[in-house]
Amino acid sequence: GRRAERGAEKRAGRRAGAGAGAGAGAGAGAWIWTETGTWTGTGTRTRTRTRGPGRSRGARADGGARGRDVPRPRIPQPVTARGLSRSAKTRQAALQSLRLALSSKTLSEFLLERRLTLSDSLEKCLKKGKGEEQALAGTVLTLLCLQMGSGPEGEEVFCSLKPLLVSILTDSTASPRARQSCATALGMCCYIAAADLEDLVSCLSCLEGIFSPTSTGEGSSAPAQHGPLHCSALQSWSLLLTICPSSHLRSILDNCWLQLPPLLTSSNVALRILAGEAIALLFELAQDLEEDLCHQDTEFLCTQLKVLATESNKYRAKTDRRRQRSIFRDILRFIESGEYQEETIRFGLECMYLDSWARQRTYQAFKEVLGSGIRHHLQNNELLREIFSLGPPLVLDVAALKASKVSRFEKHLYNSAAFKARTKARSRVRDKRADVL
Repeated sequence: GRRAERGAEKRAGRRAGAGAGAGAGAGAGAWIWTETGTWTGTGTRTRTRTRGPGRSRGARADGGARGRDVPRPRIPQPVTARGLSRSAKTRQAALQSLRLALSSKTLSEFLLERRLTLSDSLEKCLKKGKGEEQALAGTVLTLLCLQMGSGPEGEEVFCSLKPLLVSILTDSTASPRARQSCATALGMCCYIAAADLEDLVSCLSCLEGIFSPTSTGEGSSAPAQHGPLHCSALQSWSLLLTICPSSHLRSILDNCWLQLPPLLTSSNVALRILAGEAIALLFELAQDLEEDLCHQDTEFLCTQLKVLATESNKYRAKTDRRRQRSIFRDILRFIESGEYQEETIRFGLECMYLDSWARQRTYQAFKEVLGSGIRHHLQNNELLREIFSLGPPLVLDVAALKASKVSRFEKHLYNSAAFKARTKARSRVRDKRADVL
């Protein structure tokens, strides 16, 4: 009997000690839901959470779910901060988002106070990144200068990053894709924001060293992967010629234009077309300066242009041949007779006429950078409207926009009438029985 009594006392004591220990642990190791939205512990001995009266296990005072199952709230980081991430994929995704936003919207006021932060991030991406990241950073830099405009803000961005662009462009070990993007960025940023003649001349010399026959291996023997690089360099060089002062332009007409005809024999169709357009641009600028580009090789140049305008070699792609013949016919017609085929660009309720090679070169350069956003920027970007002499942006209300839209039925009637008239005109020409005057 005594043994049974002692055993019962020991078991009761152990139960009492365990209960006291649990209560002390609960008081010392309680977890509290703070105002910042996190769980915090007041002790280190246990993980037991306190519960008030009338609440079930795991319930929270604010009626929410159990603390362990609630994820901590995340504050989304700004896109500019993501550019400093250690992950290359994250940086590229951020640059892609920036490229899409800057090309489709006008955000000059929003970027005005953030331009230094963004330019610093782009500088780090250009320095530490690899091929694709550097290419995206160069494109975003071009769009940033386009948003900032030709004022002191844009000039500040261009001057701070110009040495880095030149360094990557002239580095033969860098990625061809990165060098191509830097060539475009150097030409576009210089066109938009350069205020000194020295910057313009240095950019022209740097770009000329990329596509000149000595660096391309006389056109046809150049490596295939460098074709897009030479195209971008030649396109940027041609763009800068349109704003080159007459004093420096005369030296280019005397010395540099003879480097372009060898590029007409390149195996890259885009490089051949850009070389032909650059030659036509130089002839146009020479006419404006009342200079004569007649040279002993001019007849040979016209012969080359005629061959390219009528080329039908089967080893070239059919679309490339068609595109080449169309453009070189226009180039040959302009050099021989001075006629330029005018092109009309429509955007919204407005239209713009490309009536010269300089104007066409400028439009093509901005179109390549902006892509499908070119129409939005032509309507709303003050810099582009100033470049193309479009005046201030139009302010239209919703009623005017609705009134300007043509219904689908009216479009159908117009297209049907145009198709009928075109068919009749072509039938008269194709009819062998028609009198040919």
